Amino acid sequence: MNNGKAYKGSCFCGAVQFTVSGEPQGMGYCHCESCRSWSAGPVNAFTLWKPEAVQITQGAENIGTYNKTPRSYRKWCKICGGHLFTEHPGMGLTDVYAAVIPDFPYHAGVHVNYQETVLPIKDGLPKMKDLPKEMGGSGVSMAE
Repeated sequence: MNNGKAYKGSCFCGAVQFTVSGEPQGMGYCHCESCRSWSAGPVNAFTLWKPEAVQITQGAENIGTYNKTPRSYRKWCKICGGHLFTEHPGMGLTDVYAAVIPDFPYHAGVHVNYQETVLPIKDGLPKMKDLPKEMGGSGVSMAE
């Protein structure tokens, strides 16, 4: 569903700017070791978008890419090191980190990779052992 609304985002220094438009395909928290290490935090707040909903509006030449696995291509600003998003080609989605789109009305719907959590969160949201089946996971839920 595209509500026509666009939200601006940027890296830490502002050299890379982008917009996301419409509605994300999903929102939640990832607890996997890769996201925790990449974000330098105990959990990553994600928003998943179709790639065509993410438009770089400034500084595309300043975007670096790293892929530890073929499932995730992590993007950051080569000037300030600020993290921007992760492309997930197998899912056909781009994870735009919720923190880099400050005016977007973020509302988490699920916790994924909760079996790896280092910060248990009791918020009443579903806790997935890994990923939902439609995203290639087991679809197994865990207790809070």
